[in-house]
Amino acid sequence: MKRRTLLRFAAAVAAWAPVARLRAFAQAPPFSDGQKATLSAMAEVTLPASIGSTGRVAATQTFIAWHLNYRTGADMGHGYGASTLRRPSPPPVLPRYAAQFAALDAAARGQGAASFAAASIGLRRSIVETALTTPQAVNRMPARPNGANLIADFMGLYFNSADAFDQAYRAAIGRDDCRSLEGSDQPPTPLIVGGSGEGGR
Repeated sequence: MKRRTLLRFAAAVAAWAPVARLRAFAQAPPFSDGQKATLSAMAEVTLPASIGSTGRVAATQTFIAWHLNYRTGADMGHGYGASTLRRPSPPPVLPRYAAQFAALDAAARGQGAASFAAASIGLRRSIVETALTTPQAVNRMPARPNGANLIADFMGLYFNSADAFDQAYRAAIGRDDCRSLEGSDQPPTPLIVGGSGEGGR
């Protein structure tokens, strides 16, 4: 192969490789349809009823997007008030969920349901409570998923969010919003609570 031809070939491969990686990434969603259904069913028994179905859908999509956008080795910056940089982001925890999704379905089938997503709310709540206390109790919800417990990761990402803070205080605090000083002497606007009361905790 002539040198000029070889160089053109190498350039073509270099240009194609990133596109191929992006296509492969786009074609490999982080969660299957069945797992998404499980997350939606989980949201009904772990998130506040006050956020309604719209809020549960948004929380589920946020959890999925967090894993979809996760990048290993990303610069983590430094914590608030700290001068030292944190270690780059570790490998994704997503692979650790497969067995946990399977365990939820197995627990539901053991109680006569076709799957966790198809189980009654009462049965799902019982399965969730068992998963959070066996083999040892989860006593802290992580602010960011760590893979140790799928349910705790799902709940932790929501309950550490700005929306959860608003719900807790029943006010539009907007913890993560960049606000000016104008009006800072006034209390946050109260939220209009209009939850359906179904599901949730």
